[in-house]
Amino acid sequence: MADIIVLGSGGFGLALAIMCDNAGHNVTVWSKFQDEIDTIKRTGELKAKLPGVQVNRSVRLTTDISEVSDKDMIIVGIPTSFVREVCTEASKYADSRTVVVNTAKGLEKGSLKTMCQVCGECFHDNPVAVLTGPSHAEEVARGIPTTVCTASSDREISYYIQNTLSNKTFRVYVNDDVIGCEIGGSLKNVIALAAGVCDGLGLGDNTKAALMTRGIREISRIGIAMGGAAETFAGLSGIGDLIVTCCSMHSRNRRAGILIGQGVSPEEAVRRVGTVEGYICTKNAYELSKKLGIEMPITEQLAKVLFEGEPAANTIRNLMGRPAKNETENDFLS
Repeated sequence: MADIIVLGSGGFGLALAIMCDNAGHNVTVWSKFQDEIDTIKRTGELKAKLPGVQVNRSVRLTTDISEVSDKDMIIVGIPTSFVREVCTEASKYADSRTVVVNTAKGLEKGSLKTMCQVCGECFHDNPVAVLTGPSHAEEVARGIPTTVCTASSDREISYYIQNTLSNKTFRVYVNDDVIGCEIGGSLKNVIALAAGVCDGLGLGDNTKAALMTRGIREISRIGIAMGGAAETFAGLSGIGDLIVTCCSMHSRNRRAGILIGQGVSPEEAVRRVGTVEGYICTKNAYELSKKLGIEMPITEQLAKVLFEGEPAANTIRNLMGRPAKNETENDFLS
């Protein structure tokens, strides 16, 4: 049994809290928003983030960030744009022995750093790991069998996370490739947003299959350039997370993309859906690709739709009209 605090009362944070509580751990959920805490205490759920799922009364709820003190594990479950702010504040109270587990997926605006890099800069005395993979909050919270992976620069930390969080409905694999796991988990949101656009345009299964396949090609290309291992992108944090996010209506990225494909403005689509990590990540990933000199045609075209007013239908023609290529470029999963 571990003492665990989850930073963030969003859908995934609450789902992990419920899962960990059901597995017998002592769990606290921290939120910046008192109204969310009050709603959960009053109704037993947070319909705005995780509708229809009861939060166990044994889960402690707080707005006091100092409660990260004397915990075995801190799980970071907040949107990427707030990770540095929250973790900087939490680090003032965290014990150096506490393991920090990041679940946020994205790149920091400006610095283009991954969330584990950001967490490491905030919790500079703590071991930091990533937990990622195909894991919709709605299913994790309901105990539907889910498999993810964890990666840290210290394999013993990864084993600790694996042994602590694994249970009869939540299976954790160990992966040694931190950067690969983070890039796979972050950039799949970009491709999922594009997949939703295709659905909104009324395109077919052939189109989505092509988009997903070439999408993992883009993800792996940039991930390998950053030092990731090719095989990571064929695993849970790569193709696994890509499949679930591109194909499910649980995916906010896909749902926002559908609206955009149907003609809703990107800004309005994001407003309707809520947190859409792929929206900002598209811009950040495109900037990163230019910085590294890596070709990412799907990301580039999606960025034009989201931030330059390019009609979505035009980008499909642009992608289909690109110069002929050999599919098996030698750095793809090899």
